Amino acid sequence: MKKHIIVQKFGGSSVANVDRIKTVAKRIFETKTKNNNVVVVVSALGDTTDELEELAFNITKNPSEREMDMLMSTGEQISCALLAMAVKELGHDAISFTGNQVGIKTDSSHTKARIETICGKRIKAALKQNKIVIVAGFQGVSDEDEITTLGRGGSDLTAVALAVALKANVCEIFTDVKGIYTTDPRVVKQARKIQNITFDEMLEMASLGAQVMQARSIEVAKRFNIPIHVRSSFSKEEGTMIVKKDEKLEEISVRGVTSNKKESKITICSVPDQPGIAAQIFTEISKSGANVDIIVQNVSHTKLTDISFTIPTSDFNKALDATTKIAKKIRAGEILTDKNISRISIVGSGMRSHHGIAAKMFQALAKNKINIDMISTSEISISCIIDQKQTDEAVKILHKAFQLDKI
Repeated sequence: MKKHIIVQKFGGSSVANVDRIKTVAKRIFETKTKNNNVVVVVSALGDTTDELEELAFNITKNPSEREMDMLMSTGEQISCALLAMAVKELGHDAISFTGNQVGIKTDSSHTKARIETICGKRIKAALKQNKIVIVAGFQGVSDEDEITTLGRGGSDLTAVALAVALKANVCEIFTDVKGIYTTDPRVVKQARKIQNITFDEMLEMASLGAQVMQARSIEVAKRFNIPIHVRSSFSKEEGTMIVKKDEKLEEISVRGVTSNKKESKITICSVPDQPGIAAQIFTEISKSGANVDIIVQNVSHTKLTDISFTIPTSDFNKALDATTKIAKKIRAGEILTDKNISRISIVGSGMRSHHGIAAKMFQALAKNKINIDMISTSEISISCIIDQKQTDEAVKILHKAFQLDKI
């Protein structure tokens, strides 16, 4: 009988100390004993990534991206070697590899590289020898033989990309939570674990603030139809399956509520209301590397208009610099900023066929005196910008309004 190939990814909290590494090793060993070929991707131990970053910035305020990649990639190399030792201690042969050693080829963008190809020859050879393969996540190598890293959450991407390259049956993402929930259970005690969720819904939730999985990895899984099982490292119970389609989901209008407090707003006042002006503004902001989220333009009869947009707070300074520069060029008025905002969103594939979802959301917020500043919609989500102080209250209200505790 042909063995299944299972790719398992363990995050930093799952391997935070020696005891947890040993627990993870037992989990891997159990999977192998069920006649599976097992490839494991592991993140850096605990807070190692943050600690390495802090070390770098204690030495220099402007470390080069190349040297940061050299430094940051070491965290995963430590954890994969230790995990291989722990598996061997249980009596099964295991081998650890860096991203470079397994042929994860990326572009040359240091600290945010994109995977281009995976050779996988050494992984396949090790699997033929019945070894458990353990790969350092988050890293690869460019055509120039430079070590690159994939950005925060890059180990998820490594796992899914390897699952694609190896034609794995499933990619298991092990975390410190039991699966995907209808909202953050730390905010809403009645939050429920979702049994199945579509790639589209999970991608939307990840991009809107849910932090269980990285959005790029879900995009790859969707493109190549790799089922993802999100589950707990510390529990044997089933988690959440992320799948292409589930007929049962068509009846459900809203699957979850997300929030993101790391949002900021910039408003350019008295912008000349002329063709091409908005293009000039957002071209300049794009050049800065800032990611614009929601855009609202107020129409005026005075041939002047106000344009507001939101960005991640991490992009605030570069977005503001770019906005100040272009505002002078187009002779706009003052620039207003607000860092005390957050975005709340509802997500569900059933929105495509259910009407009245937006009205229900707005009514629930209005009834509880929560003012909506900006609105953004997609085919399967609705987002609102609100006062940051009301974020958790708004999440609880929407979770109850759409009866997500009863799913």
